[in-house]
Amino acid sequence: MATLYNTLISLPLSYNNINKSQLFSSTKITNNPSSIKLSPSRIQSTRFGNFLDLKPDSKPEFLDSNDISWHDPAYRCSFDVIVIGTGPAGLRLAEQVSSYGIKVCCIDPSPLSMWPNNYGCWVDEFDSLNFEDCFDKTWPMACVHIDDDNTKYLDRGYGRVSRKKLKTKLIENCVGNGVMFHKASAWKIEHSEFQSSVVCNDGSEIKASLVVDASGFSSSFIDYGSKPRNHGYQIAHGILVEVEDHPFDLDKMVLMDWRDSHLGNEPYLRENNSKIPTFLYVMPFDKNLIFLEETSLVSRPVLSYMEVKRRMVARLRHLGIRVTRLIEDEKCLIPMGGPLPKIGQPVMGMGGNSGVVHPSTGYSVAQSMALAPIVAAAIAECLGSNRMIRGQPAYRKVWSSLWPIERRLTREFYTFGMETILKLDLAETRRFFDAFFDLDPYYWHGFLSSRLSITELASLSLSLFGRGSNRSRFDIVTKCPVPLAKMMGNLALQTI
Repeated sequence: MATLYNTLISLPLSYNNINKSQLFSSTKITNNPSSIKLSPSRIQSTRFGNFLDLKPDSKPEFLDSNDISWHDPAYRCSFDVIVIGTGPAGLRLAEQVSSYGIKVCCIDPSPLSMWPNNYGCWVDEFDSLNFEDCFDKTWPMACVHIDDDNTKYLDRGYGRVSRKKLKTKLIENCVGNGVMFHKASAWKIEHSEFQSSVVCNDGSEIKASLVVDASGFSSSFIDYGSKPRNHGYQIAHGILVEVEDHPFDLDKMVLMDWRDSHLGNEPYLRENNSKIPTFLYVMPFDKNLIFLEETSLVSRPVLSYMEVKRRMVARLRHLGIRVTRLIEDEKCLIPMGGPLPKIGQPVMGMGGNSGVVHPSTGYSVAQSMALAPIVAAAIAECLGSNRMIRGQPAYRKVWSSLWPIERRLTREFYTFGMETILKLDLAETRRFFDAFFDLDPYYWHGFLSSRLSITELASLSLSLFGRGSNRSRFDIVTKCPVPLAKMMGNLALQTI
């Protein structure tokens, strides 16, 4: 792995000096899109748009395994902690827990494969975690297109996370701390009073005092109790592409583009979009390389994936964007809100299955990375060399470190935001974000990054109502009562 580390460390931090073939090493992006040769059948337009017919050029990519310590099932040792899943949340927690000298084993069917998702976050979020060197590209500011005549410019840096740099850094830190890895899928978890066993699909059984499930939303190991899992859903179709040209400024990323002029000749799509709107999210790397994502912020039930793609086709056609090469594409489906897992259950959740996804935005990576040291400290208090807290007292202490009462209260407020947004049509959504991004930056920064206290969130609400237009205030008054009553009831339950 040393070769890979040295390669990454030697890359300059300025994107302008990075050769694209270094940045996206598996995709062999050329510096001259016109030199790419496509057969005529690949560039013919269809009623869904030519880019939907293209196949992604990217191939599966893996990190070097030379320095990894692999667990040998024949050696029946017991660990302090097992982490299921090697996504950002799982590796970050393994890194932090193992820094206390605690024995950790990570289980994943492909521990060294690159993550498939594209991650973006505010630069200050990663700077505060010492991950400022884990970006592919940063933009000094962002913008939000409310409509054709109203654009908000946000003086806050934004970055596209380098999956390779981030995973390499986390793996390197884990290896340095003695973390072991096992290449398998967790099939079953069995519990005794003070120990748990993870049975894997290769027939191996690994034991530990605590099991952490960081394998994502689809896991069946986390118990949410009897409460209905009434999630909202964010769905998006994203593409990393080379294009002939595009109209976006290279010094700004587009956080949200709510304009709908591209649907002028699409009455069916325009009508549906007016009820359940989607926006475009844009990260322009240069005049020919760009990441585009058509996104439904939140809907219940989930918006049709084909509907999202059709809207994206219409938007790119209207913008005059012609795709010449598809490098990556992704379908993104994120459950948002819903009940928290049962506090104190024997399997600890981390990441998407633990409730940390921001109910109003769908962001979770930076938040999971920030919370991992807090959870790790609680684990160390239970399982460290000077402690002997095991079983139910340990489970409750660790879960409570992730979800103390203050954080549960603020999550209820963010969920209230989601429930309100679910009730807004396109015109109402535009008025909401017009007022939201007029707030003092302290408030909208804090809201989007899950940093505000419950008192600050209440102040934000009052400020939002005061700064909104008369129509925006009317929207709040007419749309908020039911979500507000639900939130107040949940807040009361949380404090009992």
